[in-house]
Amino acid sequence: MTIDRKPLTLAVLGTGLIGAPVARNLSQHGFRVNAWNRTAAKAQALIPDGIQAFPNPADAVQGADIVLTLLKDGPSVLQAMQAAAPTLSKGTLWLQLSTVGIEDTATLAAFAAEHDLVFYDAPVQGSRQPAEQGQLIILASGPAAARADVQPVFDAIGKRTLWVSEQVGASSRLKLALNSWVFALTHGIAESIAIAKGLGVDPALMVDVVKDGPLDSGYFRLKAAAILADDYSTSFSIANAVKDARLVVDAALQAGVRVDAAQAGLSRFERALEAGHGDKDMAASYLA
Repeated sequence: MTIDRKPLTLAVLGTGLIGAPVARNLSQHGFRVNAWNRTAAKAQALIPDGIQAFPNPADAVQGADIVLTLLKDGPSVLQAMQAAAPTLSKGTLWLQLSTVGIEDTATLAAFAAEHDLVFYDAPVQGSRQPAEQGQLIILASGPAAARADVQPVFDAIGKRTLWVSEQVGASSRLKLALNSWVFALTHGIAESIAIAKGLGVDPALMVDVVKDGPLDSGYFRLKAAAILADDYSTSFSIANAVKDARLVVDAALQAGVRVDAAQAGLSRFERALEAGHGDKDMAASYLA
């Protein structure tokens, strides 16, 4: 006898550059998906993909088995979950995928404990294109007991899940270290092209030399091509880079780690933001 299992209902809070493709991929993998976004039109744009859009977080999470948060920062996540609290069921699994840093992760974990939610600290590595392709890397920390329940969700949106620890917060710490590397690469590409141009050398020659050598990477080619084409279509914005770079610098300083390059990189992103490039891709470091 075949038993028909009711598909899990997932609530996705935050349907921006990452949240929207995450919601689509979850729907395509057979989950029932509810969506909410502060800008309602962004959630409503997902309706043709079989996703239900709701006007507030409380309606979106009502009856959901799992809640995913993909919002810009810790206060935004907390505000959404506070709004959702009246209809959250005890024991609901909460996958917190936003990059919010160490202190805000602790605040969110405390909120989860207060409301009897099962909390997973699970920031993702990857930007818009990997999210659209279901190729994110999920850095997950949380209780082992429910991992089998959340793994199918991670499998639907990512190419790999790295279980970091049972201790909440470990993944957010790892994400800060990884972001530092991504930002260093971004600034390195931008400054190298700027130096070549400033010295009267065709920047395309610098890119050509790097290709197929030990310094080459898909990321190098992607960001270099964007800069050379003056195309800053957003995969990860300058505004978000400023936020995340500040999290890196603040956490490092609190840990007693001197981060000269990360501090300089933050200053460069801030200059780009002040120059009006906040909505552009972080390759606009070149414009700083």
